[in-house]
Amino acid sequence: MPTVTLEPLRYQFRREILGFHSNFRKAKAFSLNYAQRPLSHGSSFCNFRPPQPLSVRASSADTAVVETSDSVDVLFKETFALKRIEKVEGNISIKLDNGKDRENWQLSVGCNLPGKWVLHWGVNYINDIGSEWDQPPVEMRPPGSVPIKDYAIETPLKKSSAVVEGDLYYELKIDFSTDTDIAAINFVLKDEETGAWYQRRGRDFKVALIDDLHEDGSKLGAKKGLGVRPGPFEQLSSLLLKSEEAHPKGEDNSDSRGPSKKTKCLEGFYEEHSIVKEVLINNSVSVSARKCPKTAKNLLHIETDIPGDVVVHWGLCKEDGEKWEIPAKPYPAETIVFKNKALRTLLQRKEGGKGGWSLFTLDEGYAGFVFVLKINENTWLNYMGNDFYIPLSSSSVLPAQPRHDQSEGHRQVETDQEVSPAAYTDGIINDIRSLVSDISSGKSRQTKSKESQQSILQEIEKLAAEAYSIFRSSIPTYSEDVMVESEEVEPPAKISSGTGSGFEILCQGFNWESHKSGRWYMQLLERAAEISSIGFTVVWLPPPTESVSPEGYMPGDLYNLNSRYGNVEELKLIVKRFHEVGIRVLGDVVLNHRCAQYKNQNGIWNIFGGRLNWDDRAVVADDPHFQGRGNKSSGDNFHAAPNIDHSQEFVRSDLKEWLCWLRKEIGYDGWRLDFVRGFWGGYIKDYIDASEPYFAVGEYWDSLSYTYGEMDHNQDAHRQRIIEWINATSGTAGAFDVTTKGILHSALQRCEYWRLSDQKGKPPGVVGWWPSRAVTFIENHDTGSTQGHWRFPGGKEMQGYAYILTHPGTPAVFYDHAFHRMRSEISALVSLRNRNKIHCRSTIQITKAERDVYAAIIDKKVAMKIGPGFYEPASGPQRWSLAVEGNDYKVWEAS
Repeated sequence: MPTVTLEPLRYQFRREILGFHSNFRKAKAFSLNYAQRPLSHGSSFCNFRPPQPLSVRASSADTAVVETSDSVDVLFKETFALKRIEKVEGNISIKLDNGKDRENWQLSVGCNLPGKWVLHWGVNYINDIGSEWDQPPVEMRPPGSVPIKDYAIETPLKKSSAVVEGDLYYELKIDFSTDTDIAAINFVLKDEETGAWYQRRGRDFKVALIDDLHEDGSKLGAKKGLGVRPGPFEQLSSLLLKSEEAHPKGEDNSDSRGPSKKTKCLEGFYEEHSIVKEVLINNSVSVSARKCPKTAKNLLHIETDIPGDVVVHWGLCKEDGEKWEIPAKPYPAETIVFKNKALRTLLQRKEGGKGGWSLFTLDEGYAGFVFVLKINENTWLNYMGNDFYIPLSSSSVLPAQPRHDQSEGHRQVETDQEVSPAAYTDGIINDIRSLVSDISSGKSRQTKSKESQQSILQEIEKLAAEAYSIFRSSIPTYSEDVMVESEEVEPPAKISSGTGSGFEILCQGFNWESHKSGRWYMQLLERAAEISSIGFTVVWLPPPTESVSPEGYMPGDLYNLNSRYGNVEELKLIVKRFHEVGIRVLGDVVLNHRCAQYKNQNGIWNIFGGRLNWDDRAVVADDPHFQGRGNKSSGDNFHAAPNIDHSQEFVRSDLKEWLCWLRKEIGYDGWRLDFVRGFWGGYIKDYIDASEPYFAVGEYWDSLSYTYGEMDHNQDAHRQRIIEWINATSGTAGAFDVTTKGILHSALQRCEYWRLSDQKGKPPGVVGWWPSRAVTFIENHDTGSTQGHWRFPGGKEMQGYAYILTHPGTPAVFYDHAFHRMRSEISALVSLRNRNKIHCRSTIQITKAERDVYAAIIDKKVAMKIGPGFYEPASGPQRWSLAVEGNDYKVWEAS
């Protein structure tokens, strides 16, 4: 199961610490982790990972005595703001109603859940063939409607003046007349905050305005199911739809031989459909520790407003807090011992049931009280990735903040001491053995549901992938220029593919206009040596296949490699030339969609030609415009071409064979994977395992988080989505760090360089969480070039390159920049990176992140700053010399 990291929240709190104020380190932020299992700590903290649900209702035989005193010494008092995700239920309503006469009608669509709701809709006209939408007439479009290409309209739902059962209500009303040629209104509901689409089993909602409309199973009326896709939402249930079964294949009731007025006899209806959505909930937990002078014991009080059963998983520690201990009794009521490693106390309910509390009476001799909160079997709340630590004496201090500079994937291993890969993987192996024993026991098979067993198997797979990643990262890698030729170096054993050596520097070898010359491959051939001399190690070539669009991103016959960039022989020649100058080559492969060569009997383009002559079974069923007979899509639909159903075995087999053919026939070393949001990352793993690329990177591009048009400081939810895709590939592919690009936009454009440090003092993009899989960039053929969909702030490009070419991750440089006036500056930064052996896992210490300046030290070898503000690295054991500088950026090297 995926792990979701919730957004850290800057919070206001009231703290009273007497006696050791100068020793207590004030935290800047509070971070929660919402996980399918608790975080695993290193040697510094207790491991807790319950394999089975645990009853916490049983109370201890001994109950702690509540000791109070009017005179107590306050050791600690603080209120933490908690931010968590909770599922809430609501409904979507659809109403069709007529006004004062039978000609003027109104369609209302509403929702009573919070969100930025938009209706994506269009119409069918009488005598239309097929299921493609058309835009409605102008007079039918409500205010605020925005055309989407030539086939749809998007109209936002607005807050209604009506309040439904105490909740705000969002509603859109569409007025229309029956005296038109419109046969049906089609729509899907979209939440722009999450990108989730609400459809009817992958098909559009359809409100029929004529009696004899051809039925495709999507008309509103009879009992059908409505799915939620994509996004982290559950199934919409209990949908009342007025519809009969779809006509069998080949049956066509429409008459396309000429215009004919069809019967319009509308009936009004009102339907409500239940929906479950995840929303952000704000709570708090207050902790106070006091010394009772009469008994010399510590009284610790915990109180929270989180509703329901909240369990405190806790222990005590001495001195430096490296080991949890279970204190002697008495314990608070409703306390049990967990695996002789910790205690679990169920908080007592407050009056009214809104939250809970408990009082802990603790003996002297302990330095701190350590705990996490358990909300349910799947949700644990902790402090910035670690346990809450409450000092119990005036000499206690908080444990030092974690020094690890990265947390690979979802599992965040952050401890005060360096943990060797061997020791950590031993812990993972023990976890796997425990899970295997749990699922393999006869009793377990009898008592556990199929879903529970599947969950355990997924845990095993994830733990194994994690150990595998650690093992791989422990293998030393070498760049060619540091190898001593006189020494015979045995090549390292091959472990996996797709992630390279860690020292790659990528150059995108084209822009949006490159196809226009018709001989782009030959132009690159002339520049191959020049690209190599700059210091690039990998070049990304444009899509090689024949394509409906000249740029190559609407492929047709995948085996036809005669494109607008050149023919197949020229492609082989340029790949061979790059290999001669020591550069590996990535092919740009479009696996999400494919343009058909033929129409089906309904006039829909979904029959393919060429060597891969698939039929409409290769097209997903929920693509609203191409009538696929495959399964439901496992990702977002790309509406311009048929979306391929990768769940089909014949599709995957053909694509794996094609990728292997490209590797062998053309000589590609790896892949740039287009629009990977369109299908599950697990299929990517299948393709990578088959084709064994040296390096692979996916384009997972969606919107960052904004509030009233201003980018939010916290982009954890955005980078988490990219992390989840990488995790779905089992880490076999990296992803473009769209999060870092977006944050750089705001930081540089608005002079808000503080944005470049997250709440833990780490880089705020994917590179801050999984640097070995983050491909950083500032521009590409979509965002820049002549398209300019998301152009980097003008005049500040070199600040962006000073950032990505000195930081961990794998940097990618856009062709237009590499061969522009910036070439000499980019070349100097690339040379510096290679000279200092900066790699994708390099360590980083952010030394300054303020309004007008950002500065960091990388691997203790390179210091850098961007922004107009002043910064110079501090002198000390290292002496720094200025190596590269330009407009508002400087880079130093340690001498």
